[in-house]
Amino acid sequence: MTLKEAQDTVDVWIKTVGIRYFSELTNMAILTEEVGEVARIMARRYGEQSEKESDESKDLSDEMADVLWVLICLANQTGIDLTEAFQKNLDKKNIRDATRHKDNQKLR
Repeated sequence: MTLKEAQDTVDVWIKTVGIRYFSELTNMAILTEEVGEVARIMARRYGEQSEKESDESKDLSDEMADVLWVLICLANQTGIDLTEAFQKNLDKKNIRDATRHKDNQKLR
């Protein structure tokens, strides 16, 4: 699925099953909550925090998909074409960081 297809799929789902989009501010709060859920799993599963029994059943891929879903909602609501935005961002990184990481002694 392309980013465009994902944006279209989310839009159709929101307008049919979901009835309407939540406000942009509500979705921003939801995005923050979803990122927090990813952070919790990462800190406990891959970081130094111990994983609680209640966290063991959490599906990291599902939580990341939740983040992507809400991000797509926000893009749709604000008129952002994620394909175009991602390409521009990649172009920026390729120019700005062309040698940055190769020259970083900390990465050797």
